[in-house]
Amino acid sequence: MPSKQTKKKIILEASVGSMAPSRDLNTPVSELRRDLVTGDWILIAKQRGKRPHAFIAGDDKEIELPTSQCPFEDPQKSGNAPPVLLYKNAEGTDWEVQVIPNKYPAFAQQGECLVPQMRGPYEVIDGKGFHEVIITRDHEKHWAFFSREEATNVVRAYQERYQKLKDDECVTYISIFHNHKRAAGASLAHPHSQLIAIPVVPADVRRSLEGSRNYFHKNGRCVHCETINFEVQEKSRIVFENERFIAFCPFISRTAFEIRLFPKNHQEDFGSLSPEHYSDLADGLREPLKMLNGTLQNPAYNFFLHTAPLDGVEYQHYHWHFEIVPKTAIAAGFELGTGIEISTLEPEQAAEFLREQ
Repeated sequence: MPSKQTKKKIILEASVGSMAPSRDLNTPVSELRRDLVTGDWILIAKQRGKRPHAFIAGDDKEIELPTSQCPFEDPQKSGNAPPVLLYKNAEGTDWEVQVIPNKYPAFAQQGECLVPQMRGPYEVIDGKGFHEVIITRDHEKHWAFFSREEATNVVRAYQERYQKLKDDECVTYISIFHNHKRAAGASLAHPHSQLIAIPVVPADVRRSLEGSRNYFHKNGRCVHCETINFEVQEKSRIVFENERFIAFCPFISRTAFEIRLFPKNHQEDFGSLSPEHYSDLADGLREPLKMLNGTLQNPAYNFFLHTAPLDGVEYQHYHWHFEIVPKTAIAAGFELGTGIEISTLEPEQAAEFLREQ
């Protein structure tokens, strides 16, 4: 049986002329298709399909379900699967955090690890993987209002599920992310994060890896460590710092009030995070989010993890981190047509506004 590394190499580097045998599997929930020009993988989530009217632009106000109708208030009573991870409160009378399989997954566990098949000139592969939801108990309380203990429990859940899935032979990358409010893609108001473990390296991560690798080969240093050192020297863009982590509005901000959070010590893989540092990371997420909440009055935002892939390759040039991106602008024709993003506020001024909170 091929090793994990060999299988992942097959998935990522399968030649365009190869042809995998058909397999008798249940209908897959999704399909990855590879762009011929960029080499990027695009996910077609077939079982999450919508009718045309669902794509018509409408009122973008937040849709709030009453607590009694929220499927995350009592996940199992609402038909969700039993939790794969659950933390109870100190009294043991109720749960505080639970992780469940997504009821409508973009990736699902089915069959064996597959190699790309050909459809005309295109490579396609079934969307095999894991899609989980990390739910916090309080229907109203989001990250900006978490206590240190509540935030630490979420970070702990991120790490425990990451560690559990990272050695699966079909998993090449694990994405952890949080969508806050409808404009950021949250379909439910009840606070929750998501984890998706997939068989390929995502396009944005691949470009980040290539850039950090090129910088390391040219300069012999980690580009992210260089960035951190520059921010420490300049000081004007830092919004949070403790013994282990630092957060700042990057010098090259793609959007106003963008924030990046790094461990100060060089680590390529999120799996390297020590349990004794969960609370430090929790503070590094909740404090900047609290600042954003005060400055922008509860904006929609996304935050997500960038970390080294799990394909058996060494990524010592890389430095894992979280990126926090509030929805402060809408990409228009120039941005979409050129890939050049426009930020209408200097990151130095954005950091100053945030520090005032």
